[in-house]
Order: sequence, then structure tokens, then C-alpha cells
Amino acid sequence: MTGKLIFTTTALALCAHQATANCDTVRMAEPGWTDLALTTGVASVVLEGLGYTTESYVLGIPVIYESMVGGDLDVFLGYWDPAMESYFQAYREAGDIETVHQNLEGAKFTFAVPKYVYDAGVTDFADLATHADKFGRQMYGIEPGSNDIMLGIVEADAFGLSGWKVVESSEQGMLAQVKRNARGEEWIVFLGWAPHPMNTSFDIEYLTGGDNHYGPNFGGATVHTQVRKGYLEECPNVGKLLTQMTFDVPMESAGMAYILDDGNDPKEAGARLLKEQPQYLEAWLDGVEAKDGGNGLDAVRAHLGE
Repeated sequence: MTGKLIFTTTALALCAHQATANCDTVRMAEPGWTDLALTTGVASVVLEGLGYTTESYVLGIPVIYESMVGGDLDVFLGYWDPAMESYFQAYREAGDIETVHQNLEGAKFTFAVPKYVYDAGVTDFADLATHADKFGRQMYGIEPGSNDIMLGIVEADAFGLSGWKVVESSEQGMLAQVKRNARGEEWIVFLGWAPHPMNTSFDIEYLTGGDNHYGPNFGGATVHTQVRKGYLEECPNVGKLLTQMTFDVPMESAGMAYILDDGNDPKEAGARLLKEQPQYLEAWLDGVEAKDGGNGLDAVRAHLGE
């Protein structure tokens, strides 16, 4: 595996000498979410097939953005709009980070509950406080730094949820808790989203009422590719790939299951997905060259063993 995993700003700072890295190495990051781990893994496989070196870092969203501004990272494939607006607004206004492509539509991101909780009458954010004791006055999020909306709801006493605890752990930790609770039909409210295998692994429902916090249509979102300022001009061949690499919900859900259910690492899952669904490559690689100037599509196919 060529990619590296760096978890702290201190460790990332060790790479500061690469701040003016040339186009031979593409430095990406994702916040530890399986969907973004997958898409970063897929991009890594394609880029390495083209002859580039890739580095992949797992960092909190604020650290990702600061690292892009500082020139230590090149690419982020995971700007969820509008869920990440509060993180990105200042960088948009400053013009330090460029949003260059919408790589997914049809995503959603908001509170979810098991269907047995939904059927018992919890169908809206406003229903939670009425059943506070059954929930233990707890809601489950993911990694620290990724739950600001949930924390803000509690802090603002929206829906009468003041005093509730936001349990922060990780995506995997949250879903393990959902699984434990579901076994005994114990009540739980958690952060749910699509694409994700949770939508088929568990019988869940999304709550209405969160439009002012997560956006309409159950936090209906698009996901975008972002780069550090000037990157597309510096590295136009990689940039062409990035502006053509578009995913879809079924594809991502399938690849995420390879990670979560089969234990593949993101690049293994990405390679497996592309071998099983190679039809995406033609559009992604239209007009994209290999680093040595050869045909990009042929190079990636050869890398995948086709």
C-alpha cells in the first residue's frame, strides 16, 4: 500500500517540506468516513495506474482545510454540501480552496433511528425529547470534529434537547452501538447517511424536521471535489481526471461494503470495485494521459490487470 495514514497535525507537519510538491505525488485526505475512504481509495488506484504516487491522510475536517491552505494537501473528495457549509464558508470567502467538481448527487445526512423506534412514534426531531428516558438522553455521532451540527442542536436547546449527551467515537463505533441496541430493540438515535451499507444492513428510518440544521430532503446533499488554490493550473492532467471522476450512490454503497463487511482496505476495495464495474473508467479518463504521456485508459486497465 503506497498511501500513508497520518492522524495528527504534528505528524502532518513533518511533511511540510513537501508543501511545494510537484505533480508526481498527489496528496489527499479524508476524515475517516467510509464513503470518503472509498472514493479516496478509488482515486488512488486510478492515479497510481496513471503512474503517479499517492498519499492519503486521515484527518479532521478543519485540519484538512488548514492543511490545504498551507500547501500540505492537494485534494479532498468529500465536501458534503450543505452539511459541511459551516466548516467551509470562511475558506470559500477567502478563496483559499477551490471547489472544482460535483462527484456525487443523491446523498443524505441527518438523524436516523431503527424502524422499531420509528414505528413507536419517533418520526421527527421534535419527537425525541418526549421519549428522552428511552434514549438515555444520548445521541450517537461519529469522529470528534464531525458532529458540530449535532452538538449545536444540543447547545441551542433545539427541540428541547438541552442536556443530551452527544456520544462521539467513530463511524464504526457508532454502527457497532446501533447493532447492539438493535439486537434487543433498545432505543437509539444516531447520525445516518447515504451512500452507506447501513441502509441495507439495518432497518432504519430518517427523521423529518431537521431542515434548518441538515438541510431539506433529509439533509439531501451533493458531494464535491475540492483542491488547494491553483492546483488545477499546476497539475492539469490530474485536474482533468478530478473534474471527470463522478460516483453514484449504488456504486459507493457496494464499495463501502467491501471495506466494512469484507475487511478490504480502501485501495483494495477501490481496485475490486473498478474491476467489477470498469464502465466508469472511460468517462473518467477521457483525454487524461498517463504520467509518461501514454494512453491513460490503457495504463489504468493494465494496472488493474485487465
